Amino acid sequence: MAIIINIDTSSNFCSVALAIDGEIVVGLESAQKMDHSTSLAPFVEKCFESLRERGEKLDAISVVTGPGSYTGLRIGLSLAKGIAFGQDIPLICVSSLEVMAVRGIFSYHDFQGDEIIIPMMDAGRMEVYTGIYDSALHPVQEESALILEEKSFSDLPDDTKILFIGDGTEKFKELFKKENAVWLGAGMPHAKYMAALSEKYYREKKFSDVAYTVPRYLKEYKATKPKNMILK
Repeated sequence: MAIIINIDTSSNFCSVALAIDGEIVVGLESAQKMDHSTSLAPFVEKCFESLRERGEKLDAISVVTGPGSYTGLRIGLSLAKGIAFGQDIPLICVSSLEVMAVRGIFSYHDFQGDEIIIPMMDAGRMEVYTGIYDSALHPVQEESALILEEKSFSDLPDDTKILFIGDGTEKFKELFKKENAVWLGAGMPHAKYMAALSEKYYREKKFSDVAYTVPRYLKEYKATKPKNMILK
């Protein structure tokens, strides 16, 4: 039996889920955008309160490490690393795009098992963070930051359903005209969709180094100054 706290701070909203053997027993999320620094620690504490009531101990901590919000990823990973170090438990790192792919599978009610899943997270203008997964969540194409064009993903087969999910898909609809495309909306990463992945990684002992793990931004972070602070 694996008891795992799952943390996602990669998008606008913070979410945390306590899972036992892949089944969520505590699920929490913030309704406020970019509220990670305020909500995350209390959410995690509620998970620990539940464990104390059950007389159980945590086996691992799982966190989404990117791509996504630069600030959010740092906040989530910092807390997860602190818990892993303090509790002497494994750190599990999960891709936000892989979590979105899981959400896509759960969202498609006609799922047959031979679909291709393409999560897309908006990265500004016509750029997205994306990757390609088969129905078993094996990566078909490496995750990357991609500038969308009409020819993007044109080499994919015509006889297989292609499931697109994420807030970056809306700007691709007009470019991708294949009839086998299925548009699942702006489903973003969420802690409740991490549980199965975290359980799988735990069983496979796919752990990350607490000292050296860093967020996966997929492209260089560029800091900017607020407009009112720019000297004229």
